[in-house]
Amino acid sequence: MSLVLLVTAALMVLRLAGELVLSALNRAEVRRHAAVPPPAVAAIMDPATYAKSVAYTLEKSSFGIITGVFDALLLALVIFGGVLPWLFAHIAGWGGPEAVWSQVLFILCTGVLLSVPSLPFGWWEQFRLEQKFGFNQSTPALWVTDKLKGMALTLVIGFPLLWALLSLVKWVGGMWWIWGFALLFGFQLLMMVLYPKLILPLFNKLTPLPEGELRTRLLVLGDRTGFRASTIEVMDGSKRSGHSNAFFTGFGRFRRIVLFDTLMAQLAPDELEAVLAHEIGHYKCGHIPKFLVLTALMQFGAFAVIAWLARAPWFNASFGLPAGVLAPTFLLFGLLGGLVTFWFAPAGNWLSRKNEYEADAFAKNAIGSMTPMIGALRKLSQKNLSNLTPHPLYSAVYYSHPTLVERERALAAGTT
Repeated sequence: MSLVLLVTAALMVLRLAGELVLSALNRAEVRRHAAVPPPAVAAIMDPATYAKSVAYTLEKSSFGIITGVFDALLLALVIFGGVLPWLFAHIAGWGGPEAVWSQVLFILCTGVLLSVPSLPFGWWEQFRLEQKFGFNQSTPALWVTDKLKGMALTLVIGFPLLWALLSLVKWVGGMWWIWGFALLFGFQLLMMVLYPKLILPLFNKLTPLPEGELRTRLLVLGDRTGFRASTIEVMDGSKRSGHSNAFFTGFGRFRRIVLFDTLMAQLAPDELEAVLAHEIGHYKCGHIPKFLVLTALMQFGAFAVIAWLARAPWFNASFGLPAGVLAPTFLLFGLLGGLVTFWFAPAGNWLSRKNEYEADAFAKNAIGSMTPMIGALRKLSQKNLSNLTPHPLYSAVYYSHPTLVERERALAAGTT
């Protein structure tokens, strides 16, 4: 076995071991507080809801272990079992070594084939685990339709985008990766505008927030905080799940606020106002442009690494794929990149949590009180059966948001 394969195997084992250790630590922490929750948690959830949240957290964790081990074994089979060279020979070989379309087909077919073995786990999670705790609102027909739509979108959007990226080598030569970064990042900016208009309606129905006290209240908040969105819409998230959320998409004059119908059913008007103020806080605090800049830097670095690996005669060849061919390098980077980026997750989550604290503080100041924000966060934690006692290491690696106890503490202290 080559050094490259040995390093890859070591990274796979280390990541899986890290995931299993973190999961074990988190389950132990949850069980430690199961009988007697900390006082701050007891003030948030009644005993029955807390017991249900503990059971939900533990079952999700156990299920996550099974899927995590399965995914690791599947990846190992694909990487070390000769699957990729066989697929490349049978798919990319259709058009010959110079045909870009067949190389794109190789990448897409590999992605589709890798997703198929995980479908039973997705079905079980939706119709067994989520159903057991009262979250599932979907039907088998809707679930299958969603999967088919997602696969169709992958082909319709992914094929021309990958074709353009792989063709850049012929068009601009060795500096293709700079143009590739510009193409992909520009495409993502375009999708921020087009997604709510073209993609999201394929899965969910979006309707303008009806005239009334709530709409007036939210629009007044937008005017007061200097935030004007093109529209405030309600999404029928309840057709699939009892979980709730709110988000905004687009930028500039294309901004739009989206509220889940489940969220509107769960929160009072002043709490919905606080949630919207929190989302506005992300915009007013500059989190969106900062995120875009950070994303651009990471993508630029990723393209530079891909270009370097594509030029290295040892990289593709170590996995039984032809050296100097860009498509296998793209695929291998996509499959194996997570083995490295997993260990940098705490840094990204730290920044995300910092942004959440700042958005909470903005909402508190915009509303003039922390009470509506705390009320909204508590209801959302109760309705979503959130884990309120995660292990600190687990939270650092997996949580992009602070825990509710941490957010309440920061709001009460007036810190960001």
